[in-house]
Amino acid sequence: MNLIESARAGLITPEMEQVAVQEGVTPEFVRQGVADGTIVILHNARRQNVTPVGVGKGLRTKVSASVGLYGETGGIDVEVAKIKAAVEAGTDAIMDLSVSGDIEAMLTETLAVSPKPVGTLPLYQAMAEAGRKYGSSVNMRDEDLFDVIERHAAAGVDFLALHCGTTINIVERARNEGRIDPLVSYGGSHLIGWMLANRRENPLYEHFDQVLAIARKYDVTISFADGMRPGCLADSLDGPQVEELVVLGELVRRAREAGVQVMVKGPGHVPLQQLKATVVLEKSLCHGAPYYVFGPLVTDIAIGYDHINAAIGGALSAWAGAEFLCYVTAAEHVGIPDIDQVREGVIAARIAAHAADLANGLTCAREWDRELSRARKELDWKRQIALAIDPERAGRLREERSDVAAAGCAMCGKYCAMEIVSRYLGTARHTC
Repeated sequence: MNLIESARAGLITPEMEQVAVQEGVTPEFVRQGVADGTIVILHNARRQNVTPVGVGKGLRTKVSASVGLYGETGGIDVEVAKIKAAVEAGTDAIMDLSVSGDIEAMLTETLAVSPKPVGTLPLYQAMAEAGRKYGSSVNMRDEDLFDVIERHAAAGVDFLALHCGTTINIVERARNEGRIDPLVSYGGSHLIGWMLANRRENPLYEHFDQVLAIARKYDVTISFADGMRPGCLADSLDGPQVEELVVLGELVRRAREAGVQVMVKGPGHVPLQQLKATVVLEKSLCHGAPYYVFGPLVTDIAIGYDHINAAIGGALSAWAGAEFLCYVTAAEHVGIPDIDQVREGVIAARIAAHAADLANGLTCAREWDRELSRARKELDWKRQIALAIDPERAGRLREERSDVAAAGCAMCGKYCAMEIVSRYLGTARHTC
């Protein structure tokens, strides 16, 4: 039996037990969530070097980092270095979104190097191979796409991003909607280009039962990608986006009936006042399926600072109920991120995730903050740095900006509020 079947039969699997330990919840809590579909466990049984990760209701908000070959300047060694940096920074998952070069070799390295669950978007490889084989990606055949999907699942990919809900009717609606940015989803735009060129329905929708058969065979989680993701605030929650969400809700139901784990990918660019409504809508239309959001970005003008932009949107979205944040780097909209920007993007997303976990009352999040606060009160710098979300950066800034021999910080020096008030209240641990 696969994970959903085991959960519905009342059986607690080793994966459920591992997730329970990581999250500080009971195995029964995890089992029930998997059975209901409100929790998915990212884990392909064919991978031996990965720790299962739970995503969903009642668990810590998770973070994903994207890497992959793109253009002529990319190299596998560079992308592997980014994977290692993202893992060191604390990402919960890696997405290999390679679109060019030796995609097969890149995926092999990603699966070998990452101790975290790995996701892919098979359409990218199918399109690239069709371009080489037939002279153009628009000549891709249905069987080519499903062949790549199965190859990724068989290789050990833990979750597959698939644009199953982008139908020809929704494409027609988008044509007439008057969007400012009609299509910003890279995979979605290529799939829609194929659909229009061939005057065909989306094969992932038309042959959805085949998608389910592959996912069930390898017990791989499907991540429904959103081809109609809004690319600017003005397009948020428009007709095509909402209609695609309605279709995805129906596909969520069918996936669960087939015994396949599923989560839904979301926007995108969303103004602050629409964040909660966007999450509530997904939860309602998609039957409580875990929500995996890209950012979201809460303004269109933060070029060069979109990691901060996304952290604001991610924190509020996760507070409203989203459970998985796809990081955004400072290079978003302008180029490919380097290793430092990958690391920075992961940390920014983790801060957003943790802030939401605090707001949602997770005990582990609250205790982490309290422990650091106690260390700060006691002027225990070693402990403060160890508890920081980025100990390397915290320690480096402490050495660069402060007198490390002093008890207080560089900001206050001998006028340290913690030290003065502690003396006055008689709670100081040290003497001078």
